[in-house]
Amino acid sequence: MQSSKRVFLGSIATETNTFSPLRTDIQDFKESFYAPPGGHPKTPTLCSAVYPVARARAAEFNWQIVEGTASWAEPGGIVNQHTWEFLRDQLLAELRAAMPVDIVLLGLHGAMVSQGCLDCEGELLAAVREIVGTSAIIGATFDPHSHLSERRMENANLITVFKEFPHTDFVEVAESLVTLVQRASLGDVSPVISSFDCKMIEIFPTSREPMRGFVDKIKALEGQGSVLTISVIHGFMAGDVPDLGSRIVVVTDNDRSGGDRLAAELGAELFSMRGKTRPEFLTLQAAFDKAEATRAMPVVVADVWDNPGGGVPGDSTIFLREMLRRRIKNAAFATIWDPIAVRTCFSAGEGAAFRLRFGAKMSEYAGEPLDAQVIVRRAMRDAVQSFGQSVVPLGDAVWIEVGGIDVILNSVRSQVFNPDVFSNFGIDPKRKKTLIVKSTNHFQDAFSRISQDILYVAVDGPYPNNPETNVYKNLTRDIWPRVENPHG
Repeated sequence: MQSSKRVFLGSIATETNTFSPLRTDIQDFKESFYAPPGGHPKTPTLCSAVYPVARARAAEFNWQIVEGTASWAEPGGIVNQHTWEFLRDQLLAELRAAMPVDIVLLGLHGAMVSQGCLDCEGELLAAVREIVGTSAIIGATFDPHSHLSERRMENANLITVFKEFPHTDFVEVAESLVTLVQRASLGDVSPVISSFDCKMIEIFPTSREPMRGFVDKIKALEGQGSVLTISVIHGFMAGDVPDLGSRIVVVTDNDRSGGDRLAAELGAELFSMRGKTRPEFLTLQAAFDKAEATRAMPVVVADVWDNPGGGVPGDSTIFLREMLRRRIKNAAFATIWDPIAVRTCFSAGEGAAFRLRFGAKMSEYAGEPLDAQVIVRRAMRDAVQSFGQSVVPLGDAVWIEVGGIDVILNSVRSQVFNPDVFSNFGIDPKRKKTLIVKSTNHFQDAFSRISQDILYVAVDGPYPNNPETNVYKNLTRDIWPRVENPHG
């Protein structure tokens, strides 16, 4: 029988848009997801799937699991320094209390920036390594929209990254990490991390070519020869940090030269795709012209830049104003973030008809607040939507009708992931001619199951969507498209 291993689990995760008008503090974590030791639910979350996955394999691996706090805040602005230090120090104290440990599994995002730290995950991993020493195995999962620093690779033995965008594989990636750390702890493999800096920043949806084929290729390479796992860091263009940009990560079984070579080959291939991976982005007018002309039902129209998943408020009224101007009917819209309007609607009660001001409170780029006659159709405490196996909070939320359009207002920011953002309120999304969602691509998997007509619309807002002109202060490397040929 295998000897028992003591395994510590921890998770601190958020995605920081350093250009966002928002700021992030402990309340944002507690509103989105905050589970004290032993309190993580059975269902996985995007960045803490290592918890239920490790629990499920504990008996098989003869693991004794000690759980630390798991926390997640919806992407937003720079994290309050006191909040970061509290979450960091709390997790490190839990780890010290759990010592000695053989394995540390961390569910991280990888794009967290606080007021005083540009590499929160690197700082955390270095502190964890100092506590556990060199013999313990440290494994971490990352979101591909992150920044990979040398500090992280120096202090982790294993790194796995979600391969899919939308991130439909976050449980699968956690399962891969758990399996690999177990093999490493038994001495079956000796993981070595290789990486290649692609020196570029782009959007890489894997639901379409050429990224679909690229992801399938790297998945097929895993397990061949010395290759243990391969990942792609897409990068996060809204994070002004020195390590911004795309990278290839190859983890091999003690094969540094082979891993370096493969990472460079795959990095060159990814770089050759620059400028070819984004879906077609339409203007607002062109998208609604196209949506009104088609007989398809429903047509999904995505507001890609007012996406709370990118750290912006998600309270723009620009799309809704255009719909009201066109007198569009049989349409549903999700979501507009406005906690004050939500509370007012709760006070008015279901069935109330009154004049309401809502939206466009946080940014000069979000249009003007809407003043309109509304009907409160449904008011729901602690509303949620689905994202794969996870449950995503919307907070208190309401369904209002304005100008014949069904609109969801929420109090906890979230991008749209699933059609049940509508159906949970009693709106049948399949019976609507037009569905408006605030999301860049995470909605695609679930909505493609009810619609074959998805339109992506680019309206400039608080999200810094043009890397050529974004005012980066901490990025000093040459990357494409800021430099045409950064590899010389």
